[in-house]
Amino acid sequence: MAALDEIDHAILGELRRDARASMTAIADTVHISRAGAHARIKRLTDAGVITGYTVRTDPVLLGHHASAYVTLAIEQATWQDVRDRLRAIPEIEHMALVGGDFDVILLVRANDARDLRRIVLEDIQAIPSIRSTRTTLIFEDFD
Repeated sequence: MAALDEIDHAILGELRRDARASMTAIADTVHISRAGAHARIKRLTDAGVITGYTVRTDPVLLGHHASAYVTLAIEQATWQDVRDRLRAIPEIEHMALVGGDFDVILLVRANDARDLRRIVLEDIQAIPSIRSTRTTLIFEDFD
């Protein structure tokens, strides 16, 4: 795929702001035709630049009154198995393999502190290849 131009970036910015924006609204905002916007979004999707659409939610209003970033040190040769087992834990909202002082970072959303404790101590730490965890509580989320 060719490098993204200014219009592509503007379209992506509009979709990040509101993934439900109409094709007409996007086209008007970036000053191209509706057909041009449609063609560009299709090209960006076909090329894998756009991988999907999502909705942002308020975790507290969803009943998640305890959230934390949990970092993991793992046996690195077992990364795929650890990833698959972590994917099975529904309270893990995001997971990333990272470099630095730890190997994996998780965003965990729990109903309350007791539920968070269960997730970390019983679900996550039960995975044999995880050597250690560190939990950092989130007091407030910002967009």
